[in-house]
Amino acid sequence: MKTILITGASSGFGKLAAKQLIKKGYTVYGAARRIGQMQDLVDLGGHAIEMDVTNDESVKEGVAQITKDQGKIDVLINNAGYAQYGIVETTDLEHAKRQYEVNVFGLVRVSQAVLPHMRKQMSGQIINLSSVAGKVSFPMAGWYASSKYAVEAISDAMRAEVKGFGIKVVIVEPGTFKTGFDDVAVDELEKLANDKVYGDKIKSFKNRFSEMYQKAPTPEPVINVLEKAITSKKPKTRYKVGMDSKMAIMMKGLLSDKAFDNVMLNQFGLK
Repeated sequence: MKTILITGASSGFGKLAAKQLIKKGYTVYGAARRIGQMQDLVDLGGHAIEMDVTNDESVKEGVAQITKDQGKIDVLINNAGYAQYGIVETTDLEHAKRQYEVNVFGLVRVSQAVLPHMRKQMSGQIINLSSVAGKVSFPMAGWYASSKYAVEAISDAMRAEVKGFGIKVVIVEPGTFKTGFDDVAVDELEKLANDKVYGDKIKSFKNRFSEMYQKAPTPEPVINVLEKAITSKKPKTRYKVGMDSKMAIMMKGLLSDKAFDNVMLNQFGLK
């Protein structure tokens, strides 16, 4: 069976995917900074390794451990990432840089560590977790969406660059699902709600955003797509998951920029 490395496996899509793939018999290594939160993966028969995707040595050591234990890495699922919403004007640039360090440079850092092994074995697959926000930006999500736009661009380039080595690169673009992903975002928005200029807009966005996640479906469709991409002989380049993801991306292509802006403003109560 394939050996799979999943980053950000201490929660959300990463943990759920790790559990499902372990149960299907794959050799799964869950990687995250909080190794204590992955004991349930070990109990199921998986492996947990401590890895900080923002740290070169941590990533190199983690990948070296897997290749030493298994002799290969067949699939890398770059799942580690987070969203911190806010106004572009008032966002502390250090916070923006941190988001890029995890969502973009962390993804590349792990890919760079794994690719030499995949090239040597002339096979492998890298699955990058993007988002509907990688195709559709919206108010309060400028920094997060831009990091996912970067993931899309890097994935497209990487896919072409490694094709001759038998390596596939796949992008998964989930919409809104119940994973706890919204908790960090809402906490940050609450801290910003007293802003003298943008406070009312932030409060309105936070309320609509919370409502969206309360009504969101459970994440099984995303996990099933990840497994489908792994098992398919000819996986798609992109998998849009969730009706909101498919609809938003379709509308972005059909509407003018001004019309789409109005849709977003109405959706989040900002008009």
